[in-house]
Amino acid sequence: MARKNGRSSSDGVDNLSLFDDNPSGGQTQNETKLDVVKLEYVQAEDLSWQDLFSGFDQIKAITFSSGIQFLYRLLDMFADAEIIFGCEGVMSYSLQEIMAYQDKLIECLRDKSTSREHLISRINDESVRFYVARSKISHEKIYLLSAEDGRKRVIMGSANLSYNAFSGVQRENICYIDGEQAYSWYLDVFQSLLDDSTDQITVSAFENADLSENIDELPISQTVRVKRAMVIEPLKDEQNDVQFVLDVQKKANHLRPMLPAPEKRAGKQLISADTIIKLRAHIKKEEVQEKELRSEYPQLVIDAFEGKAMLNGSQLDLAPSKEEVGADAELFLKYMDGYSRFHGDVKGMQQRYFEFANWFFCSPFMATLRDMAARYDQNRLPYPVFGLVYGQSKAGKTTFLETLLKMMIGQKPKVSAPEFTRSSIDDLKRNVFGAPIIVDDLTSTRFNQHAIETIKNDDFGVREHLTSYPAVVISANEDVKAVSQEVIRRTVICRVEAGLTNTEVMKSNVVRTVQQRIGTAFYREYISRMLKEIPAMLDELKDSDADAPDILKKSSEIIVSILQEHTGDLPEYIRPLSLESYFSEKVTGNYARKTIRNAWRANRRAFTVDKRNGELRYNAGAPYEADRLMRELPETLEAHKSRDSVIMNLDKAVEFFDIKFRRKFF
Repeated sequence: MARKNGRSSSDGVDNLSLFDDNPSGGQTQNETKLDVVKLEYVQAEDLSWQDLFSGFDQIKAITFSSGIQFLYRLLDMFADAEIIFGCEGVMSYSLQEIMAYQDKLIECLRDKSTSREHLISRINDESVRFYVARSKISHEKIYLLSAEDGRKRVIMGSANLSYNAFSGVQRENICYIDGEQAYSWYLDVFQSLLDDSTDQITVSAFENADLSENIDELPISQTVRVKRAMVIEPLKDEQNDVQFVLDVQKKANHLRPMLPAPEKRAGKQLISADTIIKLRAHIKKEEVQEKELRSEYPQLVIDAFEGKAMLNGSQLDLAPSKEEVGADAELFLKYMDGYSRFHGDVKGMQQRYFEFANWFFCSPFMATLRDMAARYDQNRLPYPVFGLVYGQSKAGKTTFLETLLKMMIGQKPKVSAPEFTRSSIDDLKRNVFGAPIIVDDLTSTRFNQHAIETIKNDDFGVREHLTSYPAVVISANEDVKAVSQEVIRRTVICRVEAGLTNTEVMKSNVVRTVQQRIGTAFYREYISRMLKEIPAMLDELKDSDADAPDILKKSSEIIVSILQEHTGDLPEYIRPLSLESYFSEKVTGNYARKTIRNAWRANRRAFTVDKRNGELRYNAGAPYEADRLMRELPETLEAHKSRDSVIMNLDKAVEFFDIKFRRKFF
């Protein structure tokens, strides 16, 4: 029975485990000596649990798991009872874990038998007082018994307050000491835990507390109400133990369907040598299938709360070497600089591709931010989960997306366009975690039939509070034409107007060289830095008065800083960005804006300026061209169509197109 200075070992000395950080067993400089209770063996007795507990008036107990009916029977033996419930499971005691544990304990204590009302009356008259832990307490189970005539008893050992523990059904280590001296020492321990580590379960908490609208009735919530404030300090040292327990459970759940079920009556499992042989064969078959699945459906899970990332079940190293990061950074710039050999709007192409890469890299964080925004009734539009890259052929769209994905996860999976439907994409989003799904070479017909509706109905994962689903990236050629505003405001658009000739495509080997050599170090460094910023953004989303945190701005700042640290001077297209860089009206209406500006230079007779009515009329030459413009013009222009023409608010058009329209006045 060991404590540090009469207090729980959790106050300063962690319990030893199979994975102790000091395997030599020697005392380190920071360790404190333990107070150890020295006992003497007198004899072993055959006692029933009634014999052990009877003859006393008051009980004070520390227990972890309890059988409710046994607890009721035991409490009936005492006029006064004080019970501290601790958590036997491994947990780090963060606020969310404390609340979940307290809720589950109270749920278990609520018994629907007639004894429940009797227990409530005793809690109400305070002859029974329940307390629940909010921090780690001692691991031992202690029962302090006292009688009005002065007799005292301490029961200790491994037994919780359950029938199985005290009926002899299972083997337990149970000891007791009679006398004032032992009782006084253990009473001090009990009182210290009661004062420092627990919240009381009131009648109101017992009857109403839950993790829904009555979360304010939880014991810890009631304590905060009284004390006005409280500091919760999770146990960082427990993280490895918590993960170990979770991993064991995960592995057990994986094996469960492969093993024979227990007999219904006896509850026993029959295991033979043949069982193990069949299990091994089944596991081997599943491993092959899992490898095939992972090559097609990558799983990148970035946990913003725990500050770690997993790829296909393996934890990522978020501290890559400077040499690896530098090599990836140089290869990325080499790839981007390769577009300088294209024909057309090369500068615009590099700018658009960098903007798209910035969103692509931060897209795995979008689901978490969207979930928090939904929980606090905030706007989800600043966190888009759809991207569209379209424009002329031979613009390197497919290889560009492949390269970005290679930098993220070391793979280049794509979905062929004929497989794209809303239902198929929703299915994929439930199987692919984090890494964007790339739908390659989508035609205008399939885009209009399936993509538009999918993008408009972007509530995926909100109700289920999913936080690791992927973004969807669509690659298409010029025939997609214009995109409507309701799609534009939900989608990161990258329209490219440059390309190579057929022979230049055949000769170029930049793409192959970069894709062969580039690794994931740059992106792992990027994740590491982003994980330091995301928690603050999530907190901002809880504040209804704060502006929506700009993840695109923060992401670009991190990318620029990494590139600068490893490559020096950067080209102009590598620059800090913001939400405005993607969704300002002049950006989202860029195609329409460019069309009107070009038409004004080339054919001013297509324009009619009605200054008296404040209107600008543009004859697009054909109804379908007018429709195309209408889809991309922002609502502020108050545009409407008449046959081949688009009619807009004159003052707004002057501002939007940066043109002083002065051709024909009325």
